[in-house]
Amino acid sequence: MKLAFIFPGQGSQSVGMAKELVEEYPKYQKYLDVAEEALGYSISNLMFNGPIEELTKTYHAQPALLLSSTIAASLLMENGIEPDYVAGHSLGEYSALVMAGTLSVKDGAAVVNKRGKFMNEAVPAGEGAMAAILGLDAEKLKPVTDAVTEQGHSVQIANLNCPGQIVISGTAEGVDKASALAKEAGAKRAIPLTVSGPFHSSLMRPAAAKLGVELTLVSMHPPKMPVVANVTALPVGDVRTIRQLLIDQVSSPVRWEDSVRQMIELGVDTFIECGPGNVLSGLVRKIDRSVTVHSVFDPASLEKTVQALKGETI
Repeated sequence: MKLAFIFPGQGSQSVGMAKELVEEYPKYQKYLDVAEEALGYSISNLMFNGPIEELTKTYHAQPALLLSSTIAASLLMENGIEPDYVAGHSLGEYSALVMAGTLSVKDGAAVVNKRGKFMNEAVPAGEGAMAAILGLDAEKLKPVTDAVTEQGHSVQIANLNCPGQIVISGTAEGVDKASALAKEAGAKRAIPLTVSGPFHSSLMRPAAAKLGVELTLVSMHPPKMPVVANVTALPVGDVRTIRQLLIDQVSSPVRWEDSVRQMIELGVDTFIECGPGNVLSGLVRKIDRSVTVHSVFDPASLEKTVQALKGETI
């Protein structure tokens, strides 16, 4: 058996995230304590008690998800379940890097908080948008987004999630026009997403530049296991490349389907989504139904997953 830990991105946050895990395993309060020392506010209070409107703000959601995900993954590793590969969707790539030993919990929480602020500042509220395009492949969708961009309304493919599900991102007008044209080109649906900005589009380049400065100040170590990067969908092992890919990632598409297929090609047959929700679990199943998928987000799901894997892993 080959195993991959996968880590969710923004949108998976929920009030109460990691609360039961920390109550059941109080030593993991230390993750929250060191993060709060870096952040200067109580992220655990937001995670455990909300309100959801505050937790969903990108600069709060990003460290909250990183902490929830790394606590869940650390508990798996404490139970002898070690990944052969790690990968995360957008923000989740930072959770993967923490679990690979490249970033500390403290530095990871601090840098994604700043990443969230930079992304929030890059485009004024209401000027950017994202939409999920269902039932149209990238080869047919890209000419649509290119045509709209050439008309002066910037829009790009942002997330290649799974067969039949691609997210576009750009100006509000660009996304609106591209959504209408995508349906004319054969898309089944175009669903506007409730997001605070046009993530993974060229409009995020100002955020990428600011993040680049921050990343030069953060200590990084070579990963203990391969990290499959969003930008290339390939395993990466050296720190210089990791830094550059994290900068590129802010304004580049998340190649999630390709990342999952790459891990399967490398022999991965079991995926564990670490953190709240099960969005990535659903995407993996749509990409390849032959693999085994688990999700760990509370004590019950942790125990169930450990029991399911223990015979083969320990």
